[in-house]
Amino acid sequence: MATLQTNLIFILGLLAVAGTVSGHNITEVLSGFPDYSQYSSFLTQTKLDDEINSRQTITVLVLNNAAMSALAAKHPLSVIKNALSLHVLLDYYDPTKLHQISNGSTLSTTLYQTTGNAPGNLGFVNITDLKGGKVGFGSAAPGSKLDSSFTKSVKQIPYNISILEINAPIIAPGILTAPAPSASDVNITALLEKAGAKTFAKLIVSSGVIKTYQSAIEKGLTLFAPSDEAFKTPGTPDLTKLTNAELVSLLLYHSVAGYTPKGTLKTTKASISTLATNGAGKYDLSVTTAGDSITLHTGVDSSRLADTVVDSTPLVIFTVDNVLLPTELFGKSPSPAPALEPVSSPSPTPVVAPTPASLSPSPLGASPPAPPAETPGDAPADSPGDESENSTSRKSAGHVEAPALLTILVTLSTTVVSSIFLF
Repeated sequence: MATLQTNLIFILGLLAVAGTVSGHNITEVLSGFPDYSQYSSFLTQTKLDDEINSRQTITVLVLNNAAMSALAAKHPLSVIKNALSLHVLLDYYDPTKLHQISNGSTLSTTLYQTTGNAPGNLGFVNITDLKGGKVGFGSAAPGSKLDSSFTKSVKQIPYNISILEINAPIIAPGILTAPAPSASDVNITALLEKAGAKTFAKLIVSSGVIKTYQSAIEKGLTLFAPSDEAFKTPGTPDLTKLTNAELVSLLLYHSVAGYTPKGTLKTTKASISTLATNGAGKYDLSVTTAGDSITLHTGVDSSRLADTVVDSTPLVIFTVDNVLLPTELFGKSPSPAPALEPVSSPSPTPVVAPTPASLSPSPLGASPPAPPAETPGDAPADSPGDESENSTSRKSAGHVEAPALLTILVTLSTTVVSSIFLF
């Protein structure tokens, strides 16, 4: 009896710990702090909120409305996104840790470093514990000053996300002077050809779909461009047998209206409509993630998101490993396996001395084996130092508990409690 009670106490303790193994929703958290309403708004506009929500062990350096207004006043959205991504540290820093930095100074990787747009040390932030209890922040680029300092703690979900206020933006050299592409300046075909998607580029030009893409850029456009190798993959249908209307639908199926960067895709649960979506067909896609890997599913085939060609608000172009085949055009492919032929009045085999076993009807052919069950995605990280790329949050709550772990622990608790009462 004592052992069972001890086990129950232990499991209840685990349940309490499970509450901290959770996700977060940055805009939901900031909604309780009016001083950061503009900062939160720009996180949403740039889709950085989705990228933040898809990560764990992260620190967000927020600016109050006055500081954010000054930063955003003269810069386009693509530049603001780069600047704000420099304020998202890929490590957990709370006030205590800020004052316990080894040797008094450290360089921290930021979200800007992951974009591929940060040469050298521009994607890192220098954090220095200054005299008098102050903590300074600045670009890690050589010669940069600590032009920002820690003001106060806003919110912590221990070892998951920390939100700290700083008094001024961190500015890396050249980050505010980067040219902002306009719809008329973007050469989609040149970008695709350089990325190894020449076949796709040729098809969108010959079909006229390029004009649809260009007209959509201003309001936001996401492209999934099959690589040249994708068109050579076994099982890819002969596109020359499609009508012009079918080819146009296929090419539009590889695009989504709106700016949908990788972070947004990682947090997407519902089906995604494409530019091919119309009253005659859904032409939608579903998304699954495993760590940092993203896979698009059509209902006929699937394809891994390979590389990011360009990610500059409001345009993002990815390459994919396979041609995306919508069910509306290729629903009958691949062909189903042939059914077993019905057994109808088979001729008896002559036998000399029939036995009882031979008089019994012959068994039908064995049924095909069931498909293997899908392996569940990676579980959330168990320790503060582990980082998981899987999305663990939803926009309906600022602090989202890990359901799988809780389900297991609740089941164990129920078993132990039942054992106590039965005992």
